[in-house]
Amino acid sequence: MRCVIARFPFDLFKNEVEDSMKGVKPEPVTGDAVVISRRVYPVKQVGEIITRQDRRDFTAGEVTRALSRLGFTCRPAEAPAPAAPLTPLENASALLGTPGDA
Repeated sequence: MRCVIARFPFDLFKNEVEDSMKGVKPEPVTGDAVVISRRVYPVKQVGEIITRQDRRDFTAGEVTRALSRLGFTCRPAEAPAPAAPLTPLENASALLGTPGDA
């Protein structure tokens, strides 16, 4: 499949991407991820390997679109959990501050 990543055209095939990622240890996922051969990789790590470009040269969205079109399962970055609301005691304590604040 023909795709453009960081303004460069690439002919990518699913089996070639899988072969490129064989033996590559997945880095910890902190953003978008892709599942390749039952392993979860960060999209930027896969993009760097298949394009041989620096990670700063392309966006996660470009690689995610290309890998999705090839049939890989892509997962968006998980949103941080919303902060639990403060209890009335914690709220009062936060408003009053600590003794050293005065």
